[in-house]
Amino acid sequence: MKPSLVDIHAKINDRSADVLGNERFYKFAVFLPLIERQGELHVLFEVRAHTLRRQPGEVCFPGGKVDRHDQSPKNAAIRETCEELGILEREVSVMGELDFLVTSFQSIVYPFAGVINVASELSPNPDEVEEVFTVPLSHFINHPPERHDIRVHVQPDDSFPFHLIPNGEDYNWSSSSMPEFFYHYRDYVIWGMTARILFHFIQLLDVK
Repeated sequence: MKPSLVDIHAKINDRSADVLGNERFYKFAVFLPLIERQGELHVLFEVRAHTLRRQPGEVCFPGGKVDRHDQSPKNAAIRETCEELGILEREVSVMGELDFLVTSFQSIVYPFAGVINVASELSPNPDEVEEVFTVPLSHFINHPPERHDIRVHVQPDDSFPFHLIPNGEDYNWSSSSMPEFFYHYRDYVIWGMTARILFHFIQLLDVK
């Protein structure tokens, strides 16, 4: 069968664009939680349990993988936040969606920002959370992060068919760099994806 212009139009007209190849990507949702402490807005962070296989002991926001049962990444962010902090869904208020990240490791991360309204103490899940701490939002506004760049190079595997591309093994691959941000607060270091999301959030506030 040869598609006609009518067939092609029917396939792509009013189609919503997405990240190319996203069906192969792992999808995660995270929540940047604001919480009020003594009349001041704080950002809440978790320290990942040291027993976790991935990134043990690192500072992060609540979040995790988007399951097939989740209605949307937003629902996944709320669910993971409640599970990790031991709070109820009604205590989480999502203000809005931040820019999503497409990583080099075939993952898409959907960040959200909002407020946690809890009258009682949090009850973090010890299987996932070592500890919880908060930092005044003003600290990040007044103390920009350190920035260091990471160089990214293309490294084809041994079976790559160099004979199929111009110049073969001498092909001039592009390289790039990505910023890595580091925030310091007391003995805590906030870096990686968490720092990138936080930096983006502070930029959106546009506080002079």
